[in-house]
Amino acid sequence: MTGVPPGQDPRSRSASRRSFLVLLLLLAVCYTVAALGGLAASDSAGTYRSLDRPDWAPPSWLFGPVWTVLYATIAFSAWLVLRRRSLARTRTEIGFWSVQLAFNLVWTPLFFSAGRYGLAFLDICLLLAALGATMVLFRRRSTAAALLLVPYALWVLYAAALNFAIWRLNA
Repeated sequence: MTGVPPGQDPRSRSASRRSFLVLLLLLAVCYTVAALGGLAASDSAGTYRSLDRPDWAPPSWLFGPVWTVLYATIAFSAWLVLRRRSLARTRTEIGFWSVQLAFNLVWTPLFFSAGRYGLAFLDICLLLAALGATMVLFRRRSTAAALLLVPYALWVLYAAALNFAIWRLNA
């Protein structure tokens, strides 16, 4: 007796377990990026409030909840790509996903810790390019995966405009 209910293939149960573990790993990666960014800019709210900002800048309390949701969608989108294909068969897609996440990680210390608003703007532009490529590549594997990245792309585009405006106002 295998302990598997009648009519259920034991391999599908194992695949489901693996798929769930991959999702947990992707969530862990994304929230680790968030945590490292937070450590790199422990007083980001104070720094943000001290800057000259455009009238359309959001309040500092909004960033935490928005990024909490966005990091979940970033992880889930990669999971949708990986759940039916191996990492070896999605190397390019996950490579671009990783690159955009690396640019995401670098932005926070550039902007908040180093106060390098121009370099942070360059970084966020590269992030947008890598994210655009990721979305195009993900679309080939899963429309839902690409669509899950749309709110992230819109937020990063808004953040890029805000970064540029802050750079200009505080130069």
